[in-house]
Amino acid sequence: MNRRRKGADHTLAALRSIRAARPDRAPIYVIMDNLSANKTPAIRAWAARNKVELCFTPTSASWANPIEAQFGPLRTFVMGASNHPNHTVLARRLQGYLRWRNANARHPDVLAAQRRERARVRSERQQRWGRPRNTAA
Repeated sequence: MNRRRKGADHTLAALRSIRAARPDRAPIYVIMDNLSANKTPAIRAWAARNKVELCFTPTSASWANPIEAQFGPLRTFVMGASNHPNHTVLARRLQGYLRWRNANARHPDVLAAQRRERARVRSERQQRWGRPRNTAA
């Protein structure tokens, strides 16, 4: 869901939705960033009761999150060169893209955008963890 702010209530609602999609009660592993709203005691307690394992990526480590490669195509096809008048219109565009994306998972444009995003995210890894930039010419 597209929100103006990020809060623990939104995170918990998303986790409940994910859990509801697996009524067989099989364990679910959710990769999350280190946003403090994702780590509240209420969320941790709910996750423990409902067989949901919260897997937090390290701070500033988008390269460690496999879902990051999906955001490149989303930016390219929905956000690029756009000027959405409000959040409602943006949410509809995002939902439309996701419906199309799920029906066309192997589309050449999507695969190319994913490769570009994976390369961008991997290159970002080299500028993290206090490594000096290679400025040798």
